[in-house]
Amino acid sequence: MTEEITLKEKRYNRLITVISIAIPLVVALLFGYKIPNAKPLSFLPPIYAGINGLTAILLIAAIIAIKNGRQLIHRRLMLTNIVLSALFLVMYVAYHMTSETTVFGGEGPIKFIYYFILMTHIVLSISVIPLVLITYSKVYLDDFESHRQWAKYTFPIWLYVAVTGVLVYVMISPYYQY
Repeated sequence: MTEEITLKEKRYNRLITVISIAIPLVVALLFGYKIPNAKPLSFLPPIYAGINGLTAILLIAAIIAIKNGRQLIHRRLMLTNIVLSALFLVMYVAYHMTSETTVFGGEGPIKFIYYFILMTHIVLSISVIPLVLITYSKVYLDDFESHRQWAKYTFPIWLYVAVTGVLVYVMISPYYQY
């Protein structure tokens, strides 16, 4: 049985590695590509910022659910968060493939705060991909102890990414060209 789990875990780990490398690479490639003659999808930023906000709320609800022994609700909320994160990513890429990059127009200390939040958001949004996938895979391996251990790191990083996604939007939204 242990050998079967180890083989299953190795397969999951390979898939997690491929996905964790492929997503940032594909996003980076698509981010730099503009669809010729495409109408800008300027309505998307508030929607995907809202998705980030909803993700943050549902992450907190999922933690509350599991702490109260509501495993099924926790599992459903976490799956919803994964779907929301994927939806966010699709909208984010679509927006950037059809629209010019918006430059933050703030001056002084707020500019440094904005770029600090933006940079940490970007770096952690890349690093949270394998963390979420590893944490989620532990459930399918029936390794709930490892799931809990990974979740201790995954949860605060994912929550930070979701909350800072909203902050980045709020800070840059006055500079969007609609």
